Amino acid sequence: MNTIITIAREYGSGGRIIGKKLAKALGFAFYDKELIEMAAEKIGFSTEYVRENEEKKAFSFISNFYGVSGELPASDRIFIAQSGVIKEIAEKENCVIVGRCADYVLSDHPCCLNIFIHAPIEDRARRVFEEYDEDVPNIKGYIQKMDKKRSSYYNYMTQNKWGQAENYHLSINSSLGIDLTVKMIKAAVEEFRKNK
Repeated sequence: MNTIITIAREYGSGGRIIGKKLAKALGFAFYDKELIEMAAEKIGFSTEYVRENEEKKAFSFISNFYGVSGELPASDRIFIAQSGVIKEIAEKENCVIVGRCADYVLSDHPCCLNIFIHAPIEDRARRVFEEYDEDVPNIKGYIQKMDKKRSSYYNYMTQNKWGQAENYHLSINSSLGIDLTVKMIKAAVEEFRKNK
């Protein structure tokens, strides 16, 4: 049985780099933006279109009922395609998956460990400015907007609450440092695997 680690994260918390370093430390495959290309190929959309629409939810009441054309909204089709890709990956290999509601998609997987990465807003603002190279006038407002977007999408698609501790096996504050956070999660994964 493959071990899957899902990582949900606050914007600027370093969740992606933590996931990448964790995958390397464990010898696991790593998936994040690669899922965009894989989903695009599955449904015949361009990668750019999927990237622009993957975390958008359908806002209108009508679109939730397949709209006028009788088709699901693009965001729902993308979510379904990404979910299919995530399930295929979980069957194929041990891996770390960042975002894309993977914790929800793999909720029935018997060997899936779900992590949530968070950090104080000051730490996240510094990381966004220094590491992500994003210079915006109101950086804290921008971070809150990005978190709201993620939360809104996750809550809409899963009917769960994004960031709520009970939805994850482990919630960790990355202000401890990226490398220490990776070591702590790696230790948890190794113990988790022993008990499976």
